[in-house]
Amino acid sequence: MDVAKITSKGQITIPADIRRKLSLKEGDKIIFIEQDGRCYFENAALVAIERMQKAFAGEAERVGLKNEDDVVRMVREIRRERWEKRAEPQNASNA
Repeated sequence: MDVAKITSKGQITIPADIRRKLSLKEGDKIIFIEQDGRCYFENAALVAIERMQKAFAGEAERVGLKNEDDVVRMVREIRRERWEKRAEPQNASNA
């Protein structure tokens, strides 16, 4: 168990071992969570990534992506479609 003292400005120093466990570095943001009458803090970036992963869970299977090759094919197709869309106004004005 680690203890930190609160300064007159409400600041604390997070002990080094806790910073390592949470992968916190200078300039990182933390998020405060109240749950069941207790308060916790976590690395805000890691919480955001976890939430995104949950939000996208199952989407790869839904669109038929089974492996990295499928993803590469999908990216190439989207790039081709966007390239063609950009070229449309030029092709129409040249006709």
